[in-house]
Amino acid sequence: MKHFTERLAGLRQHHEALITRPNEIITPGNGVYDRYRYPVLTSAHTPLYWRYDLDPATNPYLMERFGINAAFNAGAIKWEGQYLLMARVEGVDRKSFFAIAASDNGIDNFRFWEYPSLIPETADPDINIYDMRLIAHEDGYIYGVFCTERRDPSAPAYDQSAALASCGIVRSRDLQHWERLPDLQTPSPQQRNVVLHPELVNGRYAFYTRPQDGFIDAGTGGGIGFGYCNDITQPVIREESILDGKAYHTVYEAKNGLGPAPIKTPQGWLHLAHGVRNTAAGLRYVLYLFLTDLQDLARITHKPAGYFLAPEGEERIGDVSNVVFSNGWIADEDGKVFIYYGSSDTRMHVAVSTLSQLLDYVTHTPTDGGRSAETVNTVYRIINKNKQYLSHANAAYSLP
Repeated sequence: MKHFTERLAGLRQHHEALITRPNEIITPGNGVYDRYRYPVLTSAHTPLYWRYDLDPATNPYLMERFGINAAFNAGAIKWEGQYLLMARVEGVDRKSFFAIAASDNGIDNFRFWEYPSLIPETADPDINIYDMRLIAHEDGYIYGVFCTERRDPSAPAYDQSAALASCGIVRSRDLQHWERLPDLQTPSPQQRNVVLHPELVNGRYAFYTRPQDGFIDAGTGGGIGFGYCNDITQPVIREESILDGKAYHTVYEAKNGLGPAPIKTPQGWLHLAHGVRNTAAGLRYVLYLFLTDLQDLARITHKPAGYFLAPEGEERIGDVSNVVFSNGWIADEDGKVFIYYGSSDTRMHVAVSTLSQLLDYVTHTPTDGGRSAETVNTVYRIINKNKQYLSHANAAYSLP
């Protein structure tokens, strides 16, 4: 009993120290956003009473009875003055579920709510659910759009990895009680990374999709898709068009998908997406930004070249290494933007910017010229502009 008591006290002390650890900005940064040193959520942030049987009679060695492998890829929303992350929590059994963690400042001290989220099943039960997007929609509901995975019934018995991915939809008014709607139907064989637009468009619901031929490979899917449905309670998209396509020798040459719902700005809808390319070390996931027209949602007006954020340091290490993935961000009333991203399918991080900085980045950063020669021309233009400026300014610095 003494061992149990001492061990429990140590676990509680360690857990509290982890949650209350102040986060800090990594300097000097790139001027676009501030990255923070510590993850905001990890498997160790989950409550002890989820993982341990705290009764010494049935768990005398205080063993972990339900192991948590990871906490990552969280949807995000500002709710009643708090920053909420609806994380994908994965047990050591490889099954994922959703759980909400709350913070007063959005950068540290995230605590999980007492219970994980109860997501109702359809008549065809989900085997695995993950990567929630939270959308406060103008129709008054908060929608949760996520990936639901089931085994491919046509796969041979020896292949126990073949899966079918679809878009699951739930909605709520309090983030605690969820109503399950039918899965989204589209012309594509499979769907992942679907996002609901936060406003109605001529009375219709707009969706950003990611059509796929297979569970892993996009195949002829082509990129980020777009389509409408008339009735969210019977969600069917009959026509999909490609809004942002894959392109050879870019950070999104293998596949790409939208992250969270876009943010409405005076200059257009601001989008955060992930791009994937194949390397000798495997798939590499990065994040990029683009802007679409306020009225014509499927028309891109600005798109910087390359990635906006890529994995660095320990972010590159985890269950699926060399990956950053975002499906949640929060735009505050004062213009501050909290960008939440998972790293290597293991943990959650935050980077903080402002709408002014992000719009400056997305509208003034050079576009992709498509060829190495154009990349060099871009660098020449920057150098020559700086030389011209410095030759006419009484600057306190000069080119080295």
